[in-house]
Amino acid sequence: MSSDTTTPTGSLQDKVVIVTGGNSGIGEGIVRECAAQGAKVVIDYVGNAEYAAQMVEELGGAERAIAVKADVSKVADLTMLVSIAVETFGRLDVMVNNAGVEFGETLLTLTEEKYDLLMAINLKGATFGTKLAAEQMIKQGDGGVVINVSSTHEDWPMPSDLAYCVSKGGMRMLTRNAGVELGEHGVRVVNIAPGAIDTPINDEDTPAETKALEAAIPLGYIGTPQQMGQLATFVASEAARYITATTIFADGGLMQKPGAV
Repeated sequence: MSSDTTTPTGSLQDKVVIVTGGNSGIGEGIVRECAAQGAKVVIDYVGNAEYAAQMVEELGGAERAIAVKADVSKVADLTMLVSIAVETFGRLDVMVNNAGVEFGETLLTLTEEKYDLLMAINLKGATFGTKLAAEQMIKQGDGGVVINVSSTHEDWPMPSDLAYCVSKGGMRMLTRNAGVELGEHGVRVVNIAPGAIDTPINDEDTPAETKALEAAIPLGYIGTPQQMGQLATFVASEAARYITATTIFADGGLMQKPGAV
């Protein structure tokens, strides 16, 4: 009887993945799930370098992960990010445009400064992240995947946060247009749109606010970064090879519940 010594492989085995904003919240969830599926991961960050370095060690060290400080609102930084990924690991297979900010301003309270900063990070960063990744993937000649982390608010108004909704609405059309343009090159572009997710931004919620939110979600609970990571790894895998130029919502049914605004 022979023994099977084959090493198990994941759906992203040895694929090279960049995750912007990868050292916290949903980004961290995506990084960890990609690594669990065998990917080599580039963790983009702007703050908390110590934790980014800790993540690298936890994921297997420099052979499996690296951390790169890059501000996605600057095309030069995004260019550097892609270049370092390729120089380190030889190629780029998956680009996850996750980095984003939210200020909680209405139309009447919004300032030009906050609008410009939010759009530069949320929408400009995703647009040029998609462009630069696609250029590298086309150069490689065997396709690739761009995942944009959008929000239910690409479709669903939130009057208390106008600019954020506008940026996610822009991301919706970025994904649709880019997905159509890049299809002939075998590059897929997909939005994942989380609803309420348990990230540090929710730490300010009171127990009563959390309970009310859970009651509004048909599945009855707030999602986790790990679940968003699992969705992202599915989208990046061959199992999703016929999905592009669209959005996959993951909100526990919240958007479909009448009155759940």
